[in-house]
Amino acid sequence: MSVLRAALFTCHNNSSTISRYSLQKCVLQGRSQNVWEAAKREFTKVTRRCARENVNESKLASCILKFGGLGITTACLLKSCNQIVFCKEARRISDISPVTPSEPELTFEWTKFFQYLYPHIWYLLLALSSALIVALLNIQIPQCVGSVINVLTEICQNKSDSAKHVILQLTQPAFVLGRMYFAQAFFTFIYIYTLSHVGERVAVSLRQDLFKSIIMQDIAFFDKTRSGEIVSRLTSDIQDFKSSFKTCISQGLRSFTQIIGCIVSVIVISPQLTTLVVFSLPPIIFVGTLLGRSLRKLSMEAQSQVAKSTAVCEEAIQNIRTVRAFAAEEKEAEMFYKEIERSSDLYERLGFGISFFQAGTNLLLNGILLSTLYFGGQLLSTGQLSPGNLMAFLMATQTIQKSLGQLSVLFGTFVRGQSAGARIFQYLDMPPSPMMTGGDVITDKSLAGNIVFKNVTFSYPTRPNYVILENFNLHIPAGKTVAIVGTSGNGKSTVAALLERFYDVDEGSITIDGRDIRSLNSSYLRGNVLGYINQEPTLFATSIMENIRYGRQDATDEEFNQFRSLRQLRKQMRTNS
Repeated sequence: MSVLRAALFTCHNNSSTISRYSLQKCVLQGRSQNVWEAAKREFTKVTRRCARENVNESKLASCILKFGGLGITTACLLKSCNQIVFCKEARRISDISPVTPSEPELTFEWTKFFQYLYPHIWYLLLALSSALIVALLNIQIPQCVGSVINVLTEICQNKSDSAKHVILQLTQPAFVLGRMYFAQAFFTFIYIYTLSHVGERVAVSLRQDLFKSIIMQDIAFFDKTRSGEIVSRLTSDIQDFKSSFKTCISQGLRSFTQIIGCIVSVIVISPQLTTLVVFSLPPIIFVGTLLGRSLRKLSMEAQSQVAKSTAVCEEAIQNIRTVRAFAAEEKEAEMFYKEIERSSDLYERLGFGISFFQAGTNLLLNGILLSTLYFGGQLLSTGQLSPGNLMAFLMATQTIQKSLGQLSVLFGTFVRGQSAGARIFQYLDMPPSPMMTGGDVITDKSLAGNIVFKNVTFSYPTRPNYVILENFNLHIPAGKTVAIVGTSGNGKSTVAALLERFYDVDEGSITIDGRDIRSLNSSYLRGNVLGYINQEPTLFATSIMENIRYGRQDATDEEFNQFRSLRQLRKQMRTNS
């Protein structure tokens, strides 16, 4: 058989085969039967002749080209119907679901960010002031070094001076320089420590609010959002945002201040050389602006892909029994490999963009330094510039170069942090589920427990077109034990989920003693009226006592001991009987 016939009519997943008639019927909905019949005859004629003559694939391709316009027409029909399923590559449902309209681009909310910063404003101001002082000291240090160089130049020119006189000449500028180095170290410690404190406090607040915002969503949110993506926003996104915040505030402010201050210093030292430096800066700014948007978008795509790969890994580990039961270890490993390959490709492209920006910036800055040495040497030879001033100018330009280099690195850090922050604030802005807020609380313990499902119609929010229950009626009298029996997928678990009000019914009502459960507070309903036990017990990462106490947080140790004694007594009675 030919390659194309196998590709069109054979599904290579689990060796299943799609009948040609079924595929034809699927493709031909609303199409002209004559077009298909003519195309089918031509296609079958070509492929049978190729199979009979045992031609190779290269000749087969040329034969299929003779298939002509009817083949192209058929291909267009196939494409327009969108009914071809590629079964060779295993993919998650989220990867093959229909493409939805593009969501609005996530934006970083500066107002909300400053709300988290405001409680720590004094620590932040202290950090900013210390970083500013360090930057100003870095501006003054080249001038002090230039003064020391000028003194050394005079000493070299006047070799007759005594050693005592030389020491006296060097003492004052060296002492001033030493004080600046000490102050620089002290204020560096202050701003790094205070920024670390602010960053950690902001990260803790973000994690608390983000987790609370997530945990207050309805069950439909967790149905359509993979747990790996949620965990990624709670961990890696907040970590990226925190690191970017601390780095950009400290190094960004210091570098920007040093650039401004050193430009003023070099203007005072030599206006001629300063003109050369100033006219070299616009290309750097232009390159940074040009790459900004593309790198930010690429960073968000890369972070989203990391969340996908994390979700694949987490799903496989959480459902390891299912994976093992179907011998799907290799399949899961292959899917995880493909996801991390996509993530690696995106991050490589992001790294290429950032490295290109940094390399171009360094090239321009080194060109500035080389030009400064060339023209500064000419000014030095004509006596328009002293050796100390040339050294101070070189150190100032190196400070500018270093600061611009840090800004180029910080640019990529800022892009990643802003993308992570936008993803965090997207979840923070989600309103809590209406089920979790409001509702009545019955304090007189008057509920007897008569449960009535009346004309209930329900479909899951993620599958609104697939009705699970339709005009469903059920009466469970108080004090009775009721078992709901049926085949898989008929809605047994859905009944329990609706009673727990994990979802609200589309039509009809569910009442307890005549009270619609939608009028009751959901937390009260689940914590005081209803109990829910999964088919497989869930254990949290805490003690057995706390796991048992999970459904009733206010239970005392005495009540727990009574429960344990009663359980042991029942177990002993069953053993004796």
